[in-house]
Amino acid sequence: MAKKTVGDIDVAGKRVIMRVDFNVPMKDGKVGDDTRIRAALPTIKHILDRSPRSLVLMSHLGDPKKDVKKAKEKAEKAGKTFTEADEKKFIDGKNRLQPVAAYLANLLGKPVQFADSCYGQKSAVEALPAGGILMLENTRFHKEETNKDLAEQEKLAKELATYGDVYVNDAFGTAHRAHASTATIAKFVPVAVAGFLMEKEIKYLDPMLTNPPKPQVAIIGGAKVSSKIAVLESLLKNAAALIIGGGMAYTFLKAQGHSIGISLVEDDFLPTAKDLLAKAQTQNVRIILPVDHIAAKEFSATAAPVAVDAVDLPADLMGLDVGPQTLELYKKVILDAKSIVWNGPVGVFEFDAFAKGTEAVAKLVAEATAKGALSVVGGGDSVAAVNKYKLADKMSHVSTGGGASLEFLEGKTLPGIAALNDR
Repeated sequence: MAKKTVGDIDVAGKRVIMRVDFNVPMKDGKVGDDTRIRAALPTIKHILDRSPRSLVLMSHLGDPKKDVKKAKEKAEKAGKTFTEADEKKFIDGKNRLQPVAAYLANLLGKPVQFADSCYGQKSAVEALPAGGILMLENTRFHKEETNKDLAEQEKLAKELATYGDVYVNDAFGTAHRAHASTATIAKFVPVAVAGFLMEKEIKYLDPMLTNPPKPQVAIIGGAKVSSKIAVLESLLKNAAALIIGGGMAYTFLKAQGHSIGISLVEDDFLPTAKDLLAKAQTQNVRIILPVDHIAAKEFSATAAPVAVDAVDLPADLMGLDVGPQTLELYKKVILDAKSIVWNGPVGVFEFDAFAKGTEAVAKLVAEATAKGALSVVGGGDSVAAVNKYKLADKMSHVSTGGGASLEFLEGKTLPGIAALNDR
C-alpha cells in the first residue's frame, strides 16, 4: 500500500472529515440494502474508538439531476405533469441522506446529527460534543461537487476542508471521480489518508493487475465490448485465459466470421475485437468464447429458451446465455486457475431462463477459491450475481466499486486514491 491509511495516523483530539460511499438503494424513503453502510463501519468505529474531536461524514446518493430528469420523462410519457411538489417528494424519497444518517445511528448505537447542506456547517461541527458525529446532506445537491471547472469545484472543497483537520477517503466506489469531496478536498486538508475499505480494495485489486498468482483467468462479461475493451487489453498482460461472455461475446464471434442471428452486436467494434483476438494469439493468451448457446426469439423474461448446440446461431435467434458445452470449457480453465478476476455476467442472469451460465460461473469461482485460488469479483452486475446466489462470502474479495474497480483494472490512475498522502 503506497498510500497512508487511517491506521497510520493519530486522530485523538482531531476533527475528522470522511468521505463514505452511502449511495445505497432507497425505497419509500428507507434504506433498501445496507451493504455499503456496513462496509464503512470498520473505519468509522476505528476513528470513534480513538477519541477524535468530531467526525463529519459526507456522501452522494444517486444523481439528483439525472434522477429528476428521468422521473419527469417518465411522467410525460404517461401523460402526467411533474410539478415542483412532485420533484420535492421524489427527492425526499430517493436522494436525501437523512434516513441514511438515522440508519447509521441505529447501527452504531449512538446519535448521528444531520446537516441539510454541505455549506455553512462550521458552527454545527464546533458545537458537536467530543466524539460527536455529523452527516452532511447529499454532496451532489451542490453543482460544485461534480463541476468540471476546477475553480468552481474548489469552492465546495475549501468549505468542506474547514470541517476537518484530517481527511479520510473510504469511498472506493467513487475513487474514479475527480469530485470536490473525493479528491479536490485533499489539497486543502494537511492530512489525507485512505480508510480500511479503500485499503482492502487496493490490496486485492492491485496484485490482479501487477503480479497475480499464475495461471490467471479473467472472466469478462456484460453487454458491450465498448465498455470493457480497455480492461480486456490490460488483463492480456498477465492472463493465461480470457473468458469473454455476455452480449459482448457476439461481437467477437461475428469478428471470427460466425453467424450470430439477431444477437447484440457492436459493428463499430468489429475491428477492435479482431485486433484483440490477434494480440491474444501473439501473447499466447487463450480466448474462450461461447461454443453453444441458450437463445430466444426476443429479449424478454418470458421468452422461451432455445438450446443451440453449435457456435453459429440461426438467423431468427439471439444468444442470451451460454450452453452446457461452453460451461465445460469454463470449468477446466477456472478450476485450474490460481487467480481469477470476474467482471460481468455471461448471460442475462436477471431472466431466470437465461441465468444458468452466470450461476455456474459463480459456483465455479467459489470452488476454485476453496481450492486456494485468489478471486476478485468487481462490477455491479457480477456483485449482484454472487449476492443473488449467496456466494459472496466464498470469494476472496467482492469489490464495492463497479466503475472504480473496472478503471483500476484498466490500469488507470484513480483521482480519489492519487490525492491521498504517500507513505
